[in-house]
Amino acid sequence: MPFVPGTRRARPAHQEPRPAVAPQSPLTNVMDSITALLPLLKILAAFSAMLAGIRLRLGLGTSILGGAALTALLFGLPPERWPQVVASALANRTTLFLAGIVGLIMALSTSMEKTGQSRRLMEALAVRMRSPRLRLVFFPALIGLLPMPGGAVFSAPMVGEVSRRMSVDAADKALINYWFRHVWELGWPLYPGMILTASLGGLPIHQLIAWTFPAVPLCLLLGWVFVLRPGRLRIEETPAPVTTARTSLAGILVLGLPLLVAIGGAVALEGAIGLLLPGVPFEWGVLAALLAAIVALLAQNGFPLAPVRQTLASRHLYSMLFVIVAIFVFKETMQAAGVVHELAGMAGGEVALLASAVFLPFLVGAISGINVAFVGATFPLLLGILEGLGMQDQTLPYLVLAQFFGFTGVMISPLHICFILTCQFFQVELSRVWRRLVVPCALLAASGSGYFLLIR
Repeated sequence: MPFVPGTRRARPAHQEPRPAVAPQSPLTNVMDSITALLPLLKILAAFSAMLAGIRLRLGLGTSILGGAALTALLFGLPPERWPQVVASALANRTTLFLAGIVGLIMALSTSMEKTGQSRRLMEALAVRMRSPRLRLVFFPALIGLLPMPGGAVFSAPMVGEVSRRMSVDAADKALINYWFRHVWELGWPLYPGMILTASLGGLPIHQLIAWTFPAVPLCLLLGWVFVLRPGRLRIEETPAPVTTARTSLAGILVLGLPLLVAIGGAVALEGAIGLLLPGVPFEWGVLAALLAAIVALLAQNGFPLAPVRQTLASRHLYSMLFVIVAIFVFKETMQAAGVVHELAGMAGGEVALLASAVFLPFLVGAISGINVAFVGATFPLLLGILEGLGMQDQTLPYLVLAQFFGFTGVMISPLHICFILTCQFFQVELSRVWRRLVVPCALLAASGSGYFLLIR
């Protein structure tokens, strides 16, 4: 029958009437948004508790353990599993290696200080290296070539020795040591985070570094502008006394032999282990190199054992080891409670790709303070999303973007072991140094975004 205007068209017999859909109220929309953000709000609450504990001077290790307990509660980890998490953290290979590495670093730095070799090396370098700013950043940048967890505690005594005759604030020393220790992180092929990224992305590591290397001059520039430049850092240096140290290049190399053994030996042994013994942890190479450096130093100074005994009896050493254990308890708690899994679940819908390349690497980097953590936890998700969208040709630009944001999260993290140990060494409040990291880290992330748009 033809349709007559003004009449209602008859509904076919087989078609069911459409149910009325009630519009969602604004309150429902707000509640849905809060529910979606709940994992983020929980982890922010745990961070706030840790920072409050640090502010109240409860101790770094105690505050971090408190944050771990709150994380376990908020993410529903049963209390009966908590002892298992602690035991897993204590038995973790990385925890044990890091404790050994930090102990050997302290033994080496204490021995260099007590034998006077550190002072003689600085005096010899001062003759050759006239710029006090260059001397301040030289050792952190040099030690940065050694991809060693907690390596900032290696360079911190050297920065302290270099600045002994300079009127430099403790917060400035801590910031110099921390920032310039990490300028090579996205441009040096021995860093585990870069190796893992190349492996996950199926890329030759030299190709990956060819695209991430601009981060190195960028970090140097940001360090100069926000830390070193004359308008930012005032240096009044008293004249150096006449030195008895050998100031020839050969003499400097002899004085610096323990450092050369530690750095060169670690790099060489890591490379050899990777090529010849791929199943052996690379940390064994670092431990062996540090032990050889201590033996070389003691041999140069008649084998004095008092500095080594003093290191083993130092309360500072055990305080640092407690902080290391607390950090790994927090990391194990996050893993057992499925924190990263819940955060990854937020990356759904149209924003999945952006979240997996920007938000999640930054967040995981900030809550872990370790490059390998954000790479291992978020890059498989990013690569899977790229494959699902048929964008495999964009893998390299998105990996570069994720590296920039993850590294920014690591640098701004109050749980970064180098940051904590540096502030402890120079006896400065974390908040004083952390506030000065915000702007350069924000510019680092913004530059990474602009670079991504350029190379995409």
